[in-house]
Amino acid sequence: MKLSEIKKHLKNVTKIGFQLPNGNLVQAHFHVTEVGKTTKNYIDCGGKVRREEKINFQLWEEKDYDHRLHPEKLLSIIAMSEKMFELADLEIEVEYQGKETVGTYNLGFDGTYFLLESKLTACLAKDACGITTEKPRIRIFDAGNGNTCEPNSGCC
Repeated sequence: MKLSEIKKHLKNVTKIGFQLPNGNLVQAHFHVTEVGKTTKNYIDCGGKVRREEKINFQLWEEKDYDHRLHPEKLLSIIAMSEKMFELADLEIEVEYQGKETVGTYNLGFDGTYFLLESKLTACLAKDACGITTEKPRIRIFDAGNGNTCEPNSGCC
């Protein structure tokens, strides 16, 4: 989700809730302790220099059970961050303290909750590493026995 999207959603909700990938909700007394811009400069395994910029939110829970972050307050925090850091309409990633470590998530929205979506790693230079995406193979003999390829199945 991009910054413009969360701002649009925050204007249309009366309360903020975050849902983890396992379906559990972040406790209602969470704080957004950071809104900022992160820049990552790196070299992939193929030797290509890359740069990535994202907007970062950090969620935190404490024993402040009476605290509730309202949409207009989060919008004001975002507005301060936009002004201070000259934020572009970048993708948002969210940090949240799990049981053992801080997890980093992509952000989605289902109409009710903001969704903390699992992130995956991937090789960015598959061609340089010799990693190929193989299509499933079938034997021609099997094709005549009803085991034919379906359109768009990738086996033909």
